[in-house]
Amino acid sequence: MDKIREKSLVTIKDITNIADYPFANDLPLVFLGELVNMPEHGIFIGKSGKSYWGFHIWDFRELTDNEI
Repeated sequence: MDKIREKSLVTIKDITNIADYPFANDLPLVFLGELVNMPEHGIFIGKSGKSYWGFHIWDFRELTDNEI
């Protein structure tokens, strides 16, 4: 698993399941970091400003320069 950098823009790796996530219409997300009391789970902020937390960070990937 590649480590996601804090404060980077991220999206879901497997876009076929994107509708299963509550933030499907709020992408891209800003990855703020890993939750201290829940290893491998992160906190994210959507483009709307809403926060999402507790999702597995391995389900996300950083956006490339061309995608930003």
